Amino acid sequence: MASLSFSHRLQILSALAQQELCVCDLAAVVKMGESAVSHQLRGLRSQRLVKYRRQGRNVYYSLADNHTMTLYQEVAQHLDEIN
Repeated sequence: MASLSFSHRLQILSALAQQELCVCDLAAVVKMGESAVSHQLRGLRSQRLVKYRRQGRNVYYSLADNHTMTLYQEVAQHLDEIN
């Protein structure tokens, strides 16, 4: 279960590495339900890997900072090399 959760979080980070997204758009990109995406985002927020901002009724997420982008790129590169 932990590896599946890691995979989902990596997909979310990958999408957010491209652009800021609201939960509904993020759910469509990673092909998960909105509640599942929200659950994963709570974990990423608690780890301070993503940040959010509210605009009206929508909440938009993005990577927390450049360090998060670097960390994501390193993990993605490592996974590419071992697969």
